[in-house]
Amino acid sequence: MRIQLALAAILLTTPVQAASQPAVLLRGGHVLVGDGTELPTGDVLLREGKVAAVGAHLDAPAGAKVVELHGRYVTPGVIDTHSHLGVYPTPALDATADGNEMTDPTTPGVRTEHAIWPHDPGFLRALAGGVTSCQILPGSGNLIGGGSVVVHTRPRRTVEEMKLVGAPTGMKMAWGQNPKGVYGGKGRMPSTRMGEMYVDRGLFLKAVAFRKKLEAYDKDKKGDPPDRDLELETLAQVLDGKILVHCHCYRGDEMMQVLSLAREMGFKIRTFEHAIEAYKVRDKLAAEGVGISTWADWWGFKIESYDAIRANIALCTEAGMHVALHSDSENGIQRLNQEAGKAIAAGRKLGIEIPEKQAIRWLTSEPAWALGIEDKVGKLVPGLNADVAVWDRSPFSVYARATQVYEDGDLVYDREDPAFQPVSDFELGHPTGRPSQRSLPPVLPRFIP
Repeated sequence: MRIQLALAAILLTTPVQAASQPAVLLRGGHVLVGDGTELPTGDVLLREGKVAAVGAHLDAPAGAKVVELHGRYVTPGVIDTHSHLGVYPTPALDATADGNEMTDPTTPGVRTEHAIWPHDPGFLRALAGGVTSCQILPGSGNLIGGGSVVVHTRPRRTVEEMKLVGAPTGMKMAWGQNPKGVYGGKGRMPSTRMGEMYVDRGLFLKAVAFRKKLEAYDKDKKGDPPDRDLELETLAQVLDGKILVHCHCYRGDEMMQVLSLAREMGFKIRTFEHAIEAYKVRDKLAAEGVGISTWADWWGFKIESYDAIRANIALCTEAGMHVALHSDSENGIQRLNQEAGKAIAAGRKLGIEIPEKQAIRWLTSEPAWALGIEDKVGKLVPGLNADVAVWDRSPFSVYARATQVYEDGDLVYDREDPAFQPVSDFELGHPTGRPSQRSLPPVLPRFIP
């Protein structure tokens, strides 16, 4: 058994050449495409790491592996827009907590990719839940927490190998209780929301001036270029739209404050994270083209989350907004499909009927848009990466389980085949495949979301 687990780990951490992959035909499934359409009985052909065709009664190419689904559901791989796997890994210890550089309220120059632990067992738990990729963000202790990275949940030896190729960098910003609580507790600014706006405006004004110097030098090539400054260089890319801004923000009125800052400085907010009160300003957010990443029903764990309602997702979807479900949790990421089921039910209670073929977008194509990777993943359409989840029933059922998961056309998880139920390197050698909690030091409390 130990040898089998080791072989599974090697399989999941060894690079694969896409050109050598046999084609895979997933035949006879209920296909939720991710673009608002579905095939009650359809086939999906995966070839050379891409979705090659989707339709009824597709022919299997020579040498293809045919997987008979008998009505099981097929969806794009689930994408989690807000995760801290790898930077707040399991086990949660002081030695492994690397998600918040809380030594200064603004740290745009740091990046999570420099701190992710690839062997976090949480990645494999997420994979078993149908999640094929996720954005790893810094925490929300700072006003500007640093750069994010989009990775596959299939673990590799290095973060560089885990990256989803071509995904843009994100910038984590935060507003409200967390930053003012952290730095107010240290007796320094910001200790109020007034101070938060002041600090943000001051740094962005410096970034605007730095960007003008860069543009002037690039145009004339006279004199010396501006001195290197990792913080201002990063924010200059934010101003240019090359880095997508994801802002932790709960209250509707505060979302409007952040948008006013963005308009003043000339950058865009891609998504508001958590966005508990987005329903209050959904018309304004829709008009701005701003998306949200949120939970189905998290509520009441601090005062700025007090006014949450379960129909937030349905109401914002009805308003025409970009809406993605996120986890912000090493546990929740394993059951994002169930969170979507909750959101469907909450909308139904208000008379907002969102069919499965639309609701799957909260987990696939909408997160892909939020992360700027909609041309790569999030839909089962020809030419996109073959990141696919197969479910034993409707993924919105509380009983649903992912039975097979493919990444770039590779079978990386199979609930019915122990050879494709990988164990992380960290867990190898433990009798149960998991370290005994009794053998570990006391855990470090997580930072409030």
